Amino acid sequence: MTAFRFAPSPTGYLHVGNARLALVNWLAAKHMGGRFVLRLDDTDLERSTDAFAAAIQEDMKWLGLDWDGTEKQSDRLAAYDKAFEVLLAAGRVYECYETSEELDYLRKRLRARGLPPIYTPPSAEKLQAYKAEGRRAHWRFKLVPGTIAFTDLVRGPVSFEADKLSDPVVRREDGTWLYMLPSAIDDADMEITHVVRGEDHVANTALQVQMFEALGKPVPSFAHLPLMTDIEGGGLSKRLGSLALKDLRADGIEPLALASYLAHLGTSDDIKAEASLQALVDAFDFAHFSRATPKFDMAYLMRINAQVLHATAFAEVKDRLPHHTTEPLWLAVRANVERLSDVQAWLDIATGDIQPQVDAADAGFLTDAAELLPNEPWTDDTWGQWTQAVKERTGQKGKGLFMPLRRALTGLDHGPELKAYLPLIGRERALKRLHGERG
Repeated sequence: MTAFRFAPSPTGYLHVGNARLALVNWLAAKHMGGRFVLRLDDTDLERSTDAFAAAIQEDMKWLGLDWDGTEKQSDRLAAYDKAFEVLLAAGRVYECYETSEELDYLRKRLRARGLPPIYTPPSAEKLQAYKAEGRRAHWRFKLVPGTIAFTDLVRGPVSFEADKLSDPVVRREDGTWLYMLPSAIDDADMEITHVVRGEDHVANTALQVQMFEALGKPVPSFAHLPLMTDIEGGGLSKRLGSLALKDLRADGIEPLALASYLAHLGTSDDIKAEASLQALVDAFDFAHFSRATPKFDMAYLMRINAQVLHATAFAEVKDRLPHHTTEPLWLAVRANVERLSDVQAWLDIATGDIQPQVDAADAGFLTDAAELLPNEPWTDDTWGQWTQAVKERTGQKGKGLFMPLRRALTGLDHGPELKAYLPLIGRERALKRLHGERG
């Protein structure tokens, strides 16, 4: 069975960049009938918190994502120690003692000579001298010379020459782990078949391919997605506060709107609102992803949000609508809202007191319209019958007929179709407004 995973670090709130990766992994897993694992990479003990872990899970549930199992790296330290011993016995990890300042100096010297900053292990004599000083060791994974090749599901064939890469540090002096090796061990132990992540990990993948091989484990398939930028092509990192899912949710973004937008962003598909997450699952295909940089556009997301709401049934949102919002009101105004919170303004216009817009030049026309206003009860047909009668008496038509009525009845020159909205205003308020009175 195929298996995908999303592995956030619980050191902050989930933002749109990581949410896109979570969504793509989830869609791929569902499309292929596989497992989807949530793995919390929480080995950064200083920054990882249970509160952030809970917030990430809450945001994923809000987006509509479920998972088949939850893992925490902090619970798997014994597994890392065991795998490390296997690599040590095979000669694939080795001790290093240089300080960060010494390593930085060595890198600068290599660059000055026009050479890539690739780490070279010290001589046996130098190694012994470091030990004699009482230095504590950190550990590197030893790469085997040769070509490291894999076929990326988005980028196509990818290859690196191992001798052009530095042996990565996998364990610090204090025994704590860096990202690279535990991630590979987790993927192997959890039988993850597909690793989908950002293109900033392409070089890391080359290193991890050899880690899988050194552990005697199958190498997963990989897909590296281009990283999102803002609409101007800049990084999103400075704006993560406003692009955290909790903030988008508070701003009135619908989960299906965000899912529709993120799923299509960076693909050859039209970016549009989908009817359901299942529609996204059915249409998923790695071949649709582009190598071009996807640009996150908040204005475009709001258009998708509006599209979602325009097609949403009353039963799906009634518990989140303002108090006293009826189904007829929702059906009348939903095509005119971008957020659910916009409904309040249309509710106030329909049921509250407003100051109508009445130009002096339209006063006589509106008086005629008031005289022709039919008695209640009103239906969707009332508007058409009434405006036809007003047209026949006054000779007004088109914009000259409808705009003065709209401004008087709603105080605005735009809004919902009045055939559905007029019955919500009611005859008493309508008469007052047609006469230029608050009502």
